[in-house]
Amino acid sequence: MSKELTFGYSPCPNDTFMFNAIARGDVKVSGHRMKPVLHDVETLNDMAFVDELDVTKLSFYAWLKLKKRYQLLNSGSAMGFGCGPVLIANANIHRSELKELRIVLPGKWTTAHLLFKLWAPEATQKTFVPYDRIFETLKSGIADCGVIIHESRFTFESEGFVPVVDLGQWWEKKTGLPIPLGCIAAKRELGDALIKQIDNAVNRSIKTANANPDQTIPYIQEHAQEMDEKVLHSHISTFVNDFSLNLPKEGQRAIQVLEKMAKEAGAL
Repeated sequence: MSKELTFGYSPCPNDTFMFNAIARGDVKVSGHRMKPVLHDVETLNDMAFVDELDVTKLSFYAWLKLKKRYQLLNSGSAMGFGCGPVLIANANIHRSELKELRIVLPGKWTTAHLLFKLWAPEATQKTFVPYDRIFETLKSGIADCGVIIHESRFTFESEGFVPVVDLGQWWEKKTGLPIPLGCIAAKRELGDALIKQIDNAVNRSIKTANANPDQTIPYIQEHAQEMDEKVLHSHISTFVNDFSLNLPKEGQRAIQVLEKMAKEAGAL
């Protein structure tokens, strides 16, 4: 009898693209069944805090809190240049106003929140909603500005919002390093041998998607918030890259710098 391994990831196009082969059963872990569990990344972060998932997508901010229990995989990370969160608003605002403004963010343990905290520690009037509710929260007047992630970075201007700051550009200018947004991690209790097999499966799934992108489209469209084909392709090409296949020394350095900055800011 094969054993079940729960595998959490988001319904966003980059994840459904990368893990389509695992979801289809084309890529397997010997002696185990990988059961996909799809939620927004903050829900996955929360589930990991109570050890609910065997393998899961995590924000790097959450992983830094959980790394004693969850081992970072070499494959599956969302990291790179030009892919960071963006602070947007209904109208132009100045940074000096943030202390008085209401900010909505996509989750307490998202890397987007951590980057915002590092950039604007004085901003404290914060609320958290799932990433796909940022636009409606701003339009309703509940918040004055908000931090967007995922495909929203490609559509916010067409929705009538204006950019305040690209937090990814801020990070890149400050550190010269890629932005460590999200990762795939496995419970350490699974053991090194099984974790290595899982890592290899994630790597093979991504390579399968890269080699056969058309095969992933039905699964992507089944879960995507944004159906425009151009947006889907932009999203995937932005968040699925060489860092997704293999975490190089530059990527490891980015994680170390993020952790150091978070500790110095009292965020860890």
